[in-house]
Amino acid sequence: MAYDVVVIGSGPGGYSAAVRAGQYGLRTALIEKQPRLGGTCLLVGCIPTKTLLHTADVWEYFLDPQAQGIECENPTLNYPRVVDRKNKIVNKHSKGIEFLMRKNKVDVIKGTAKLLGGGRLEVTGGQGTQAVETKNIIVATGSEARMIPGLQPDANLILTNIEILDLTAVPGRLGIIGAGAVGVEFASIFNRFGSKVTVLEMLPRLVPVEDEEISKELEKHFKKIGIRCETGAKAENIRRNSNSVSLTVTLANGNKEEMEFDKLLVAVGRKPNTEGVGLENTSAQLDRGFIKVDGNQQTAEPHLYAIGDVVAGTPQLAHVATAEGMIAVAHIAGKPARPINRNRIPGATYTDPGIGSVGLTEAQARAQGFKVKVGKFPFVGNSKATILDKHEGFVKVIAEETFGEILGVHIIGPEGFELIAEAVTAMEAEATVETMMNTIHAHPTIYEAIGEAFNNVYGQAINI
Repeated sequence: MAYDVVVIGSGPGGYSAAVRAGQYGLRTALIEKQPRLGGTCLLVGCIPTKTLLHTADVWEYFLDPQAQGIECENPTLNYPRVVDRKNKIVNKHSKGIEFLMRKNKVDVIKGTAKLLGGGRLEVTGGQGTQAVETKNIIVATGSEARMIPGLQPDANLILTNIEILDLTAVPGRLGIIGAGAVGVEFASIFNRFGSKVTVLEMLPRLVPVEDEEISKELEKHFKKIGIRCETGAKAENIRRNSNSVSLTVTLANGNKEEMEFDKLLVAVGRKPNTEGVGLENTSAQLDRGFIKVDGNQQTAEPHLYAIGDVVAGTPQLAHVATAEGMIAVAHIAGKPARPINRNRIPGATYTDPGIGSVGLTEAQARAQGFKVKVGKFPFVGNSKATILDKHEGFVKVIAEETFGEILGVHIIGPEGFELIAEAVTAMEAEATVETMMNTIHAHPTIYEAIGEAFNNVYGQAINI
């Protein structure tokens, strides 16, 4: 049977594209090589990680319940049950995707797909090899963790985001190489679960894609709660011992230090899954393994599209993959769609305090020649933050001086990854600072802090 659309990969971008294609009435198939649907995000990424982060949030209250007026003697963290809850959530949502495929009349083909050129694919799986023909193909094969050259992950000592999710006990000493979102989120999880955590980052600051003040605030908080942070550090000579991992670390001051951990998480980025897909049989062009696409997510090969982590030039985020999938399917179906706007993509890091950001950082705005005005508001001045006992952090607004154009918003604080939604909407609607100053914010809420930050662009915040 010939299809209108075949999607390779069932992550957020892939399965969402398949659903939308089904909604448009296109004959659609989804190819997935893993036993379960959902891709990295659902199975070993976003969802299980945020489940553990939520449990860490809950556990934190039990560590000091007296502060809330609650008596709770000798609380115990049953980590195997924590992992079991995580697994149940993942399984529930994977089955939910299976239901969505049936509901939208999407055929699910299990196996590994290889492009043969044109609209032809070869799928190899448990039932042998089958040929599939289609008018359009969407490559949504995602990414996998990069590994330090010479190292291989295992289930015991050297871990990636996959292996660390299936630990059966909280490690006493956890080393983390890489302070991007993955590294700092696991640092936030296991520090609260009781691990002695050390974060090593080669670049000068944590979460290096964020505004510099966000990085400084996160590092300050991490150090306050006992997470050791070494930026400008290089890890070398990593050795497996019988029950530990040793490594030599060159610190920012040039000194060398021997470190030993019970577990070592390698979180140095992700590489696109484009090898073995058969792109060499097409006209698609690659940039360091990433697929080049136009504004419609179309490659140089007619009717071949790419979305998500395999795409050159957009961040490797689940919501970006989904948005790109909507664009690709709309183009295939002849529906209107707008290309991705890089400056309207929200970033979310689910540490405690949480981070949310959109648009230009202050340094980027100044480097691009904008006359910049900055408005900041600290959560210490927010009454709901006091109620939550979450005072760390601030909201920072980057605005153009003359007309009040919103260039960027950066948040670190309670639910920062949720609060960023208002800023994304404001920027997408091309609201100005004045618009947001005149927007009534409910009280008492933590999102009042956003309104205060916009007011403070012109020095008119009330509660500081």
